[in-house]
Amino acid sequence: MRLEGKVAIITGGARGQGAAEARMFAREGAKVVFGDILDDEGRKVEAEINEAGGEATYVTLDVTDEDSWNDAVQTAVSSYGKVDILVNNAGIVSWNAGDDATVEEWDNVMDVNAKGVFLGTRAVIPEMRKAGGGSIINISSISGMVGQANIHPGYNASKGAVRILTKSTAIQNAGDGIRCNSIHPGPIKTEMTRQGWEDPERLALTEQRTPLGRYAEPDEIAYGVLFLASDESSFMTGSEMVIDGGLTAQ
Repeated sequence: MRLEGKVAIITGGARGQGAAEARMFAREGAKVVFGDILDDEGRKVEAEINEAGGEATYVTLDVTDEDSWNDAVQTAVSSYGKVDILVNNAGIVSWNAGDDATVEEWDNVMDVNAKGVFLGTRAVIPEMRKAGGGSIINISSISGMVGQANIHPGYNASKGAVRILTKSTAIQNAGDGIRCNSIHPGPIKTEMTRQGWEDPERLALTEQRTPLGRYAEPDEIAYGVLFLASDESSFMTGSEMVIDGGLTAQ
């Protein structure tokens, strides 16, 4: 198993991509602490993983709150002894663009998508140092690499912040054996993107623009996360993994 003996924290794990990552990590031998603010859904995922023979603990985690982060890290350490892996997966999106984009949406998107990654990274690094190293995987987006006309500019800005924060984290912590890489998905079929793929016009436009002609399934991104979490990627840090169906290759 690719993560045997490792302890992972995953954010936004109650559904969608985060839940796919939690299930996959557990199947690959990791002990998983995953957090979200959707408690009912999170506890269902926890039960599914444990009933299938994995080891997982769900925690209520507001990624914008420092105390909530400290509690999640303490749960991982008290339950499983250490922290080897952090997946900063939690994120939100706003579809309003142009004149419809509001300051409130900007602040909310930046708080969850960018500040949440900063707080999580800062919370786990001391424990990773104690463990002799670790791997941090930040879920950015192709929205952090290119501009887009049909999305709130704060979403692009937040994912761009995650991209460069990843590189800073990698450089500053390499001496402690802590790696940090970002993943840049294209369109994924999750609850967060439902407004996009349930709108026939948006769906058709996305399929037309994506060379592979479809949305990704969550597992297709999770396999990339698994690689970066595992020792298979031991010489990768500060890197960007693009999984976008060819969208940015054009």
